[in-house]
Amino acid sequence: MAAETQPQPQARKPCLLSKIEAFQEVVSTAVIIPKEDGVISVSEDRTIRVWLKRDSGQYWPSVYHTMTSSCSCMSFNPETRRLSVGMDTGSICEFILSEDYNKMTPANTYQAHQGRVTVVLFVLEMEWLLSTGQDKNFTWHCSESGQQLGTYRTAAWVSGLQFDVETRHAFVGDQSGQVTILKLEQDSCSLVTTFKGHTGNVTALCWDPGQRVLFSGSSDHSIIMWDIGGRKGTAIELQGHNDKIQGLCYASHTRQLISCSSDGSMVIWNMDVTRQETPEWLDSDSCQKCEQPFFWNFKQMWDSKKIGLRQHHCRKCGQAVCGKCSSKRSTIPLMGFEFEVRVCDSCHESITDEDRAPTATFHDSKHSIVYMHYEPTTGNLLTSGTDKVIKIWDMTPVVS
Repeated sequence: MAAETQPQPQARKPCLLSKIEAFQEVVSTAVIIPKEDGVISVSEDRTIRVWLKRDSGQYWPSVYHTMTSSCSCMSFNPETRRLSVGMDTGSICEFILSEDYNKMTPANTYQAHQGRVTVVLFVLEMEWLLSTGQDKNFTWHCSESGQQLGTYRTAAWVSGLQFDVETRHAFVGDQSGQVTILKLEQDSCSLVTTFKGHTGNVTALCWDPGQRVLFSGSSDHSIIMWDIGGRKGTAIELQGHNDKIQGLCYASHTRQLISCSSDGSMVIWNMDVTRQETPEWLDSDSCQKCEQPFFWNFKQMWDSKKIGLRQHHCRKCGQAVCGKCSSKRSTIPLMGFEFEVRVCDSCHESITDEDRAPTATFHDSKHSIVYMHYEPTTGNLLTSGTDKVIKIWDMTPVVS
């Protein structure tokens, strides 16, 4: 069972169902095969493996295929059983798996990038294969002809990619911390807009086409929910991790977001609540509560014969305040702050116990997570870690 770490012990927690080991290197990507009690993994040890659960309850490889270089990422489409594997060399190799998942047949190879492929995504509805690489190129190919249809040069190498079939919008998160939205046509694309909200590189993206909400995770430990469907420019921050976000999955049927980070923590966020935007931090040369000057305000310090103070900001109202006027700390879950943060004294008095009610639960996977995948039909979650182990969790106790 997964142990709870914070903020308080919870009765309901993920249940560890299985472990898959025997890898020589870290598993780059792995997915649960729907309805098959199976897992597909690609690894830095150059292997592609299909694991099926045996009568003993253990997973054993039904396919073990060694590539010529490290496998960096993959995309699997259960309907067509098409497996697209991104390589360290920049190429993408496609295979078709047999109905019994005991055989893998090569189908196509794309020379997509000049550097390591970072994300690959097959879109059945368009017959497109989208990919990004460390060469800072975003490309899309026709999966029927194998021909490249278009390319777009990104600001930095891309680490997150999502696609909306209905509008043909691609969401591209990169190492500069921004998310770029592109409108794709058959052989061209246009820049729609760019979201800038993270102070670290974007490490994970998750798109909910129903609510038309994009979630982005970053190495700055934060998650931002971009409400695109609302058309109001609303961006909600979620602060509940102490390390780099490594994966995001959204359970649309329960409106819960699952996030994982490098320190092994798994957080389940209740998104079926009315959340509030965190305010912009206000600029001021003096405390907006007691009017004491900040240390760079030489004129006011000289005039008032007072020593300048360090500037802080209240996380609830955004006002610039001194340490004395913001001596209190509080959680503000509806603003995304599940940990205690600095608030000014007057805001602290206005926050009720009801306002402090948690909107997320915290769990420990007990391994440093590098990738995660959620399968909604079974309620199972897969995590792979730096310990070269895949863990499969039953999430129904907490995602329901």
